[in-house]
Amino acid sequence: MGSLVGHVAPGFGFFLIGIWHLLNHIKLHALHPKSYTSLPWFPAPRIRYGELFLIMVGTLVSISMELFIGPAKHQPLDSDGTIPSYHLHNFEHANISLNFFIYAAFSIIFDKIIPSTPAQYGLTLFLGAVAFVQELLLFHLHSTDHKGVEGQYHWLLQIIIFSSLTTTLLGIPFPKSFLNSFVRSYSIMFQGIWLMVIGVMLWTPDFIPKGCFLNSEEGRKVVRCHHKEALERANSLVNIQFSWYLVGVTVFTVSLYLILVKFFRENVEYLSLISKFEDEDLEDVEAQKKKLVSHGEPKRFLEMGKRENN
Repeated sequence: MGSLVGHVAPGFGFFLIGIWHLLNHIKLHALHPKSYTSLPWFPAPRIRYGELFLIMVGTLVSISMELFIGPAKHQPLDSDGTIPSYHLHNFEHANISLNFFIYAAFSIIFDKIIPSTPAQYGLTLFLGAVAFVQELLLFHLHSTDHKGVEGQYHWLLQIIIFSSLTTTLLGIPFPKSFLNSFVRSYSIMFQGIWLMVIGVMLWTPDFIPKGCFLNSEEGRKVVRCHHKEALERANSLVNIQFSWYLVGVTVFTVSLYLILVKFFRENVEYLSLISKFEDEDLEDVEAQKKKLVSHGEPKRFLEMGKRENN
């Protein structure tokens, strides 16, 4: 991960999954507000497991990059078969990806063996929660020096991950809570956005705060500051930036909800109105038929037709 691409690529993946869940939860709740029940993942239009396949492919690519493609030797071990200290973070990042791969793989297995059961729903969310737990712990106990500016970015990231973890766990006992599903989707999407921000802001020289610089340490570039005042200023800028993104993402998601709810409900009311008129027209036709039969009208029409033919 310790690079621009290493943060932007997984961040974009989290963003896609988050916005996909957000759109589907809003649609599901708008169409079925009284009988709404959350889903841990959503089937894609043409490929049922498209979402889960995306997670599996993305995590496999991430593991390959961390352990085989990224290292200079194209393998992370030392000559004596041990893990060198400068590759510990690669294994930590790979373990995060591995848990999300397990979540996606077992979600497919559950759907094939125990579909549409409480066990499928609960176990799927449980595996998702385990993945978030490990992500949170590994970022919190990271072997890489996450002090300074980089540490501030990652500390704020842990808050978002904790939100994803909490709402995932709450989804098990409260499957009918739309608000919980909404916040979970929001936090997953925000996690992706913040990961992309970290990648761009920490590894683009033009965005390095004043008084700080990029320094190469143990095969990776790290932001360091010349003095304490510069570090404090840089951390404050990170906090301000996080607040701006928090406000922006919140306004976006709530606005999206209002727009989509209005759109889907208008469609439902329109279809219901058409159905109502069709039912009323059908009732009118049936009533007219009964009226004609009771007054002998069909017989007179038949006799008129015979006279015209003669």
